[in-house]
Amino acid sequence: MLNNKKQIYIIGTVGVPACYGGFESLVENMLDFTPADVQYTVFCTAKKYETKLETYKNARLIYLDRDANGKDSILYDYESMKIAIKNNADIMLILGVSGCIFLPEIRRKFKGKIITNIDGLEWKRDKWNPLAKWLLHYSEKQAVKYSDVVIGDNKGITDYIYSAYSKTVAKKRVELIAYGGNHAEKITDDSLYEKYPYMKEPYAVTVCRIEPENNIHLILEAFEGLAEKQLVIVGNWKNSQYGTELKEKYLKCENIHLLDPIYESHEINWIRSNASLYIHGHSAGGTNPSLVEAMNLSLPILAFDCVYNRATTQDQCLYWRTAEELEELIKTKSSEYSLISAKMKELGKTEYSWENIARKYNELWNK
Repeated sequence: MLNNKKQIYIIGTVGVPACYGGFESLVENMLDFTPADVQYTVFCTAKKYETKLETYKNARLIYLDRDANGKDSILYDYESMKIAIKNNADIMLILGVSGCIFLPEIRRKFKGKIITNIDGLEWKRDKWNPLAKWLLHYSEKQAVKYSDVVIGDNKGITDYIYSAYSKTVAKKRVELIAYGGNHAEKITDDSLYEKYPYMKEPYAVTVCRIEPENNIHLILEAFEGLAEKQLVIVGNWKNSQYGTELKEKYLKCENIHLLDPIYESHEINWIRSNASLYIHGHSAGGTNPSLVEAMNLSLPILAFDCVYNRATTQDQCLYWRTAEELEELIKTKSSEYSLISAKMKELGKTEYSWENIARKYNELWNK
């Protein structure tokens, strides 16, 4: 091991400093708890960073001229794996399954440990065409078959792994490691009321990608019937026909405010932390970062009723499956919000702190 440190190459993210999504936040916060005997190397998408740092939080950075997301992600991950082998990595930590289609080849060449977080069953998402779904499902199979350790971020995911791959995982180790959310901070900044005057009144908030499996249409339908209740949704409305049609349909509703993505952390944390209610519509995937962030902000949560959200919140918030059910919860259950808020805060503190998540990953390096 170079410099007597275990060489761990992190594959599959846009990079650090984190500027994108869940896996990027995972790596960003893991680096704060780097063991003394570990050297991290993180692959980054070159076009996302004007300034190319050599190191960040003591991790080495390698920039590739490919996109970490979309169809280019397959080759982005493959190139990263080949570089890790060339540089005598001890461990590959692969985040997501895009490049795992190549693991049969990589496994023959790489004698170190492969640890793969398979993410949230990406192949089930509605946004992918049939070919993309097939490729993602096939890559997931290769990830489970050829990884030394498979990580699921939610009990719903690990249960799925055991069920779908009962023969394959018999000799493998499956680990349940979620995401942290305590990087989301309560923000007080009265100056932002000038930009968002309607947020002086109580409002519900949702922050997510505008995709069908996040059930944005149901949330909007519910609030359309609640003219006295304010709703703020922050998301990428312009990225799909689904988003543009919803924005056009609900833009004139005075109690509904549809905001484009906000990447400035101070502003988005202010919007979330000052909300009186968090609406979580995700129905696919595992432990969703925005959900555990809302929990750490001690927000009362109304979550879509699915196995993943129930596992994350340990059945301690309120759940809905239709617009009518959501509307009814908002009308009749407000007296329970303070109790839910306290439960979410405690769960966020005990289950979804980055120190706790990093400890679980660090334990894997020496197993």
